[in-house]
Amino acid sequence: MKKIMLVILAFFILSMADFPPATPYSLAAANNPQEEFQTRREKMVQTQIKARKINDPDVLAALLKVERHRFVPAEYLALAYSDQPLPIGEGQTISQPYIVALMTELLALQGGEKVLEIGTGSGYQAAILAQLAKEVYTIEIVEPLAARAKNLLLELGYPNIKMKTGDGYLGWPEAAPFDAIIITCAPRNLPQPLIEQLKEGGRMVVPLGSSHSQGLKLIIKRAGKLQTTNIIPVLFVPMTGKNAEKNE
Repeated sequence: MKKIMLVILAFFILSMADFPPATPYSLAAANNPQEEFQTRREKMVQTQIKARKINDPDVLAALLKVERHRFVPAEYLALAYSDQPLPIGEGQTISQPYIVALMTELLALQGGEKVLEIGTGSGYQAAILAQLAKEVYTIEIVEPLAARAKNLLLELGYPNIKMKTGDGYLGWPEAAPFDAIIITCAPRNLPQPLIEQLKEGGRMVVPLGSSHSQGLKLIIKRAGKLQTTNIIPVLFVPMTGKNAEKNE
């Protein structure tokens, strides 16, 4: 039964038709908005993350610390800590908190790693990674999202995040190799440049497959070969750029 529930939750990661209508959030409705957000964040971690067996204390601490409401559009503030993805514009989403936690835990970060993220989106996943790794390199192909995320991450103060606008399929060769790579959009096939940029012994977490059938994979590079573990079915937006060209 638990496995079935995880599958259902994972497929909920991107269903634009199922998004609830935007709900205005009035700061006047709460005596202390920051305290209210903190309470919601604590509830999110308890009921959505820990309840689903995400147990890494550092991952839980990062989710408690990073203010998810700062990464969602104003009209979705009331839903910032809800158990669902939310639109962030340009046809993209901020992922369901559980999926962010699961993908982060699978990277098994210890604090000294250099991590590459493909698909910055809102910047939320990068902010979580910045709590757990030494350096985070993140790439976003959609220029308006990239500009917005860059400004927000600068405002919030993340000196260990480096960001650029570009095609994530190509990775960030001048900064390679990476101890870990996380891909928050779905390529049909694993991009060769990212395989080459993953350090020996490194871990990659990626939703792999078509727009109708995807699976979250944990890939570990050992002796030049890739060892793949299937995690759960998911549904992410497809990777674009060079990836889309290769699949035409």
